[in-house]
Amino acid sequence: MTTPYAEVIGDPIIQSKSPAIHGFWLRQLGLDAEYGRAHVLAGDLADYVANRREDPAWVGCNVTMPHKQAIIPLLDRLHPAAARIGAVNTVLREGDALIGRNTDAPGFLEPLLPVLQDEFAPQEVLVIGAGGAARAILVALADAGLTITLAARDTDKARALLDELAPAKGNKVMKIADLARPGYGAFELVVNASPLGMAGNPPLTFHFGQASEAAIIYDIVTAPSVTPLIEEARSRGLRTVDGLSMLIGQAAEAFEHFYGQPAPRGAGDSGGDAELRAFLSGGV
Repeated sequence: MTTPYAEVIGDPIIQSKSPAIHGFWLRQLGLDAEYGRAHVLAGDLADYVANRREDPAWVGCNVTMPHKQAIIPLLDRLHPAAARIGAVNTVLREGDALIGRNTDAPGFLEPLLPVLQDEFAPQEVLVIGAGGAARAILVALADAGLTITLAARDTDKARALLDELAPAKGNKVMKIADLARPGYGAFELVVNASPLGMAGNPPLTFHFGQASEAAIIYDIVTAPSVTPLIEEARSRGLRTVDGLSMLIGQAAEAFEHFYGQPAPRGAGDSGGDAELRAFLSGGV
């Protein structure tokens, strides 16, 4: 009997931590299944999907840059959340059909849920970046009822993105260059949804005068896991959420879809991921 497997696809793909995360959980559960990675160029995406359709051992894949939108026409249908977000990060086989889902939104929101349920939950959020990564984040924040300011190089693109995904009154845009200037301390949650600060990319220039004294700084970049933005926020005594939190959260949802069992996460929240985090950092 052929071993069932899933994988992550993208270009580049060598940097992905998904094989390590899923492999860790598979070993913990003792499941006879595998999870790998496939380097898929944009011009090869259609062939990849066609070939995997014919492989009965393939149960699905995670999708990362630059394929989250390009893969949509190659699938049979979309889960409603993925259709609304307009991006797919998880493909599942259901019989002969390939279904596109998006686990980025719940994965992003998971570490914020205790805070958002608090009496003093943040209301004003700054999201940095108007690319593909921002789509699921904007939907998650809009559904949580937060007022959003979207910072981007192209404010017309940012406005169109807000109008599509988070059209509530009060949501606005700003130029990303203005982040380097002192602000009014209005933002209670700051989310970097751009590649700025990622290894091999320019740094994110952010003036902490844009954030309130009790702000939460959330950087979805995972390489490095502690970005300069996170490091500076911690030195100021601010609460932070790193990119691994979102990555592990979205991976846990995908894992259950792929293998039919919940990911073994200890306490069932971010506090239950300490062993996995230690493994990812080389500590175990």
